[in-house]
Amino acid sequence: MTRSLFEVRDYRHLFGAQVVALAGNGLTTVALGLLAFKVAGANAAAVLGTALAIKMVVYVLVAPVAGAYAGRFNRRGLLVSLDVVRAAVVVALPFADQVWHVYVLVALMQAASAAFTPTFQAALPDVLPDVEQYTRALSYSQLASTMETLLSPLLAALLISVIDFHWLFAGTAAGFLGSAALVVSSRVPNAVVVGGYRVRDRVVSGARVFLATPRLRGLMGLNLAVAGAGAIVMVNTVNLVQDTLGRPAADVAWLLSANGLGVLVIAFAVPMLSARFGDRAVMLTGGGVLFLAAASAVGFTFTSADQWQWPALLVLWAAIGVGSGAILTPTGNVLRRSSAPHDRPAVFAAQFSLSHACWLLAYPIAGWGATVAGYSVTWMVLAGLAGTGACVALWCWPAREPEALEHVHPADITDLDHVRGTAATAVGYVHTHTFVIDELHRQWPQRCRSAA
Repeated sequence: MTRSLFEVRDYRHLFGAQVVALAGNGLTTVALGLLAFKVAGANAAAVLGTALAIKMVVYVLVAPVAGAYAGRFNRRGLLVSLDVVRAAVVVALPFADQVWHVYVLVALMQAASAAFTPTFQAALPDVLPDVEQYTRALSYSQLASTMETLLSPLLAALLISVIDFHWLFAGTAAGFLGSAALVVSSRVPNAVVVGGYRVRDRVVSGARVFLATPRLRGLMGLNLAVAGAGAIVMVNTVNLVQDTLGRPAADVAWLLSANGLGVLVIAFAVPMLSARFGDRAVMLTGGGVLFLAAASAVGFTFTSADQWQWPALLVLWAAIGVGSGAILTPTGNVLRRSSAPHDRPAVFAAQFSLSHACWLLAYPIAGWGATVAGYSVTWMVLAGLAGTGACVALWCWPAREPEALEHVHPADITDLDHVRGTAATAVGYVHTHTFVIDELHRQWPQRCRSAA
């Protein structure tokens, strides 16, 4: 019988490090929005949208490269160093009094975060060699991220009620230092360096799996839907609450908490729903909910009934949370079913980068669009992105598909005809990895000599 994950001391400490760091990161999300409003006033949406776009650029560019090089460094030392860097940057953020200060500090902090995530994920298979435990660990990581979307804004709302929002940055720094301490107390094994694979192949291998797998192409559409509707929440909440509605800063956190509550409620229901209807049905429904919620938000911009505006916003933000949770919660299972154990870290890293590329598109639209053209036009565009993503997912993800994808590995190669036949089926549900082709190049001269 497989023992409980939390009986594994090293995993227990690493998971604790992730949870503490996520809590700190969530406080930063709230505090950064309030800081942008203090520095830029009515232009806060543009500043926040640009800052979050910088974050996405860094994630898209740094995460795959960091994942490819993570095995060349001492993992524990690298994780601790990245936590210390993030803590130092967060301490400096409250002293930013120019917009460009915010941009530079956000870039530095997110570069460290982008390197932390793939290094952490790559360490899990070595800490948990049992496949079943590793799969559950991926689910727990997703659940921790889901909980953070609710609990961090809720904690921020309670703290802002009694202290100035600048102290949220101190809480974030404490979270990163606590994460570093937990990593230090664990035994994170260094990666086993495997020769023969170029760094470029490691960087793009996960993306190649996405392109070759229909359900993962559908997932990319759903990532766009999450980003389109989610950007309304992440970028426009601060200005909407404080500038348009004239409500206190604490209500920013409460509205974000409503979004997180929607994510949490559906996260607990998704396992039962997926078991009954399947991941595809649940996730496509989530895409539809996101489009309807974003379209309803557009309708909200044409109303002026003060007595029900705030409750309506709470419902809309919660609905966006429900749609996002219906997509994000089963994502780990979809990625697991679409990858072999050895290439799973690359596929998860690809999802990390490709999903953030969607946010990179949505954030500037939400920020600069709301500042220049107003909420109505901007949210129409974002609702269009959500609807487009949902339609792409419906078109790309076939209703009938195998439970898991067949994978071909060098050890499976027995003759060239077998590999040719396997590669020919890649158009449908099978993808052949780059190293298989490399193996053919190495074996071809020897095979020719043997045949002669």
